[in-house]
Amino acid sequence: MVSAADVLRARPAVERVARRTPVLPSQTLSERAGGTVLLKAESLQRTGSFKIRGTAATLAALGDDAAGGVVCGSAGNHAQALAAAARAAGVPCDVIMQAGAPIAKAEGAEALGATVLLEGADVEESLVLARERAAARGMTFVHPFDDPEVIAGQGTLGLELLEDVPDLARVIVPVGGGGLVGGIAVAVKAVRPQVEVVGVQVEGFAAVAASLEAGHAVDVDPALSIADGIAVKRPGELTLELIGRHVDGMASVAEDDVAEAMVLLLEKAKLVVEGAGAVGVAALLDELVEPAPTGSTVVVLSGGNVDAGLLASVARRHETEVGRRLALLTRMPDRPGNLARLLDLVARAGANLVEVQHVREGIDLHVRETAVQVVLETRGPGHADAVLAAIAAAGYEARVLR
Repeated sequence: MVSAADVLRARPAVERVARRTPVLPSQTLSERAGGTVLLKAESLQRTGSFKIRGTAATLAALGDDAAGGVVCGSAGNHAQALAAAARAAGVPCDVIMQAGAPIAKAEGAEALGATVLLEGADVEESLVLARERAAARGMTFVHPFDDPEVIAGQGTLGLELLEDVPDLARVIVPVGGGGLVGGIAVAVKAVRPQVEVVGVQVEGFAAVAASLEAGHAVDVDPALSIADGIAVKRPGELTLELIGRHVDGMASVAEDDVAEAMVLLLEKAKLVVEGAGAVGVAALLDELVEPAPTGSTVVVLSGGNVDAGLLASVARRHETEVGRRLALLTRMPDRPGNLARLLDLVARAGANLVEVQHVREGIDLHVRETAVQVVLETRGPGHADAVLAAIAAAGYEARVLR
């Protein structure tokens, strides 16, 4: 088992490579959740996630045994972290990421000098392929979470919380394979056993909760998830035992709630956080986890590696949900000037035109009609209703698109 002494022993190696990330107060979350909430911004860590802690500790422990190079399978964050630690140690690094891995994570690993192979349907297949590559090439395989040195390195985050938050009462941690939550729990509870550690998974990959209920590690069926960094079908044997011993509770959050948490962190905390890193905030917002009644609750934002396209999609979706973005479809006679009259009406109503498109196929239209789809920016739900009322008063039958 991993002990607090192991975490302390890993700390010097971690500090040579990783940053000490800030703990930031969040007035928005504190007011909405009803307690003192702080954010451990590991999204600002080198390589964009907490994973650099575990890989730095592992490379230091391996020493000369890593001279032939290291290899891993990863959803992306572990790959970048191992690439950074290997470059610092001056050893070769190969990483295998599943074929659908985020572009930003693959490019990040390549930029750090790793050889990147996009193979495997998911993290589990990538791990199998990485083990095979390590055996064939005489390299050392580094597991992303089920490894004592990796877990000890991740646990150094807990040591920082103990030092930076004197009234620490509860820690909310994203959970994929379980290395981060296991390491934090070991480190924190050795010093302050009364501090509660709660793990959060995404609903489509709630493998830890299912495994704890079964009494052993079990697989869950794969699903599409915005939280790719914690999309792990099966926890590790070592991490599951640590969670069972030291973690006080588990929660699972919905995909839509994770997307909303990402937007809140972007708007209110000015932090870019990936889906996996935002699950703890989602659990607070959805009241699945409460802040501690006294003292401070820290939410670990475990990573910030998100493709710009996905972030834009999440932001657009949020704008639609809160009524600041309005998509509607209407029809009109297919004659010159009719579209201009509609757009002039929209402008006089104070809405900003984002997109306009004629739609002539896939809809029941008279031969002399055309349909028009417009996307508008509004000032909020009340303004959106006023724009729709103005369009209806002008004789247009507009259908709002969701």
